[in-house]
Amino acid sequence: MAGELKIKPGTRLAIAFDAPLGKQPEFDMVSTFAKALDESAFLISIPMKGGKPLAMDESQKLLIRYGHGEDTMIVAGYPDDTVKEGIRRYWRIRRVTEQRTFFKRADERLKVALKVECMQDTWPVNYDGVVEKEEGMTLDISAGGLAMYLNRHFDVGETILVDLPRVGVTPAGQAIPEVVAVVCWQRETLKGSLYRHICGLQFRLGDGDKGRLKDYCGNIKRRYKL
Repeated sequence: MAGELKIKPGTRLAIAFDAPLGKQPEFDMVSTFAKALDESAFLISIPMKGGKPLAMDESQKLLIRYGHGEDTMIVAGYPDDTVKEGIRRYWRIRRVTEQRTFFKRADERLKVALKVECMQDTWPVNYDGVVEKEEGMTLDISAGGLAMYLNRHFDVGETILVDLPRVGVTPAGQAIPEVVAVVCWQRETLKGSLYRHICGLQFRLGDGDKGRLKDYCGNIKRRYKL
């Protein structure tokens, strides 16, 4: 990632859908830059096309153009959330420099900070014969996956095991250990952040696991009143 965007709030943006190789994109949508969130994400006003707001499609890559003449720049990204600040609503855009394979999110995403641990089967064990797991913090979670902050770098496509904390699929609360997940994307966070990276994970679940994760997320929603 090339670092945080140096765009002033209020800058007018021209938006286009990504075009196939050999075709010119049509910058026929307009938006306004709101602010950078970190090196991997920023907010823009909901793009307008033909006088109407564009419907969000998380699988649609957008090209975002700003500047003039020789100073014209284009950044690419995918919308992944609608953010409300005051009376205004914005799209959060995740920057990318490569094509990404997306899965459709069918489950409700809950914005909650939970301490999680992850590991891979190939990691070495310590003197006690135990794998030292990587600690992280969720940005959001659903029954299908999560986004989390962490300090270790993973490559897109890697499989990891995630331990979810005791929140509850029972009234007493029950942790869900070793959920298999695949890394869908990973980005560096802004310098000075508590964690160096943020990544998105898609769970690989059997039929029984899917029900457990739905119950688990239901308890999160009730406990944190989301």
